[in-house]
Amino acid sequence: MVSKIFRIFSSLRYEYEPKLIQQLQKEYKLQFLSKDLLAGLTVAIVALPLSMAIAIASNASPEKGLFTAVIAGFLISLLGGSKYQIGGPTAAFTVTVALISAKHGYDGLALATIMAGIMLIIFGFAKAGALIRFIPYPVVTGFTSGIALLIFFSQIKDFFGLNIAQTPIDFIHKLIVYSSHFDTINPYSTTIAISSVLLIIACQKFAPKIPGPLAVVVVSSLAVYFFNIPVETIESRFGQIPDMLPSPALPSFSFEKARAVLPDAITIAVLAAIESLLSAVVADGMTGQKHKSNAELIGQGVSNIASSMFGGIPATGAIARTATNIKAGAVSPIAGMTHAVWLLIFMLVLTPLIIKVPLAALSGILTIIAWNMSEIKHIKSIMRAPRSDRFVLLVTFILTVLVDLNFAVQVGISLASLVFIHKMSQIGGIKELHAYNEDSNIDEYDPEAIQLKNVPAGVEVYEIFGPLFFGIADKLKDTLLLMNEPPKVFVLRMRHVPIMDSAGLHALSELYEGLKKNGTVLVLSGVNANVMKFIAKSHLDHEIGQNNICKNIDEALRRSEDIIGKN
Repeated sequence: MVSKIFRIFSSLRYEYEPKLIQQLQKEYKLQFLSKDLLAGLTVAIVALPLSMAIAIASNASPEKGLFTAVIAGFLISLLGGSKYQIGGPTAAFTVTVALISAKHGYDGLALATIMAGIMLIIFGFAKAGALIRFIPYPVVTGFTSGIALLIFFSQIKDFFGLNIAQTPIDFIHKLIVYSSHFDTINPYSTTIAISSVLLIIACQKFAPKIPGPLAVVVVSSLAVYFFNIPVETIESRFGQIPDMLPSPALPSFSFEKARAVLPDAITIAVLAAIESLLSAVVADGMTGQKHKSNAELIGQGVSNIASSMFGGIPATGAIARTATNIKAGAVSPIAGMTHAVWLLIFMLVLTPLIIKVPLAALSGILTIIAWNMSEIKHIKSIMRAPRSDRFVLLVTFILTVLVDLNFAVQVGISLASLVFIHKMSQIGGIKELHAYNEDSNIDEYDPEAIQLKNVPAGVEVYEIFGPLFFGIADKLKDTLLLMNEPPKVFVLRMRHVPIMDSAGLHALSELYEGLKKNGTVLVLSGVNANVMKFIAKSHLDHEIGQNNICKNIDEALRRSEDIIGKN
């Protein structure tokens, strides 16, 4: 008993223990620390402009992005289940955060983020990490590409320097406002934005070791400062930004507000779970390591709660920054923790310079991010897939753009589930098996083929293929209608039925009752252990009769002969 409890405890400990602890339990050398410090510095240089740009795209002030990158970035690496994961604000959240802030203010956003953090922790302890992979690929691609399009259009104002006092959140209204204000285009902003895009592309192609976003921020800021270019900067729009983290505080709480932001909290939790685990999978593919999904969810949950308490926005794993961390030579989660520390140092030292960054440059950075998120290659791949996958992709994409992410994901998953059920019902089914005759085809690979058996007169054999669930339950019930004359014994082979749900059980019960009325005995053959447990719990086995539930077809046919002989 004690050893069993110890094994359970050890298993749970491994499941939820952060990767950092496992790493430190191994031999961690001084040269590893120097590699992690350098990797952390590299990632921090990339994360600095991205964190501010993402916050601004979310209709939040730039320091909120920095607060999130410092607090959430540190805790995700400290408590998460991935060795190389870098956390912080990501572009995937920009639309959601902007919508929540517009509806409920920052207090509502903070409350929704804390609620999402609690949900993520529950997901982790409920071992839901493995379930995230069951979200259909067309749904993920659809909402990701939809978010990319929304990010791109959200940057048009700053990209072209349009003179718009308040940009609508709604996509259609935003397009209308843009079209009516395009005569206010600022050629300086447009030049800086286009130059920023070209500079990032040039860095990626000709100097991949130079972080493109950092080069954009430095070059554009110097150009605006020395040439006094008349464009909007962080300082002109937001004023001074803090050079230190704020004191932790909880948002105001009421049950009414919690109820109002609950759908948004669910959206944040689901999106954070998907993005963080996708990022962890990418890291695994690059390194050959294996992350612990449930520990990662718990780390994400704690980090989102803390981020809100320190004035931040929702956080998750960042794929691009995680890839940068790996390429920079990171050895352990300490690299992610030091990246947060480096960012804090940047805040302390570089704030007077950070506020000089032109917003057009940040819009150029986000334009590149939107392009990278657009999933063009994956969309092309899905467009060559079956029509049902294309339909799910397009519906999810359109609803993400025109309605909201929460509704789009719900509808996308529902449609994908219906498509899956339809496909399963097409694969599975029930058919009559005939004894051998000159025209029959014998399956040479099936020693249990009915054509090789002696089927007594008055016995009919049918077989179910695939799960016996609500998708094919009607086919089983309709079997009675297909019989011209009721047989004395009806053998139902179930060797290819892996699972059965309540609808399938009900259909089996109705088949038994219908056969009984016609004076026909039902004999089951090849029922597996899991299905048998389900049948036994409903006591249907007692109604059918234990003698009429046989291990294989030979036993079922012998039982059929006995029944016919008695009659």
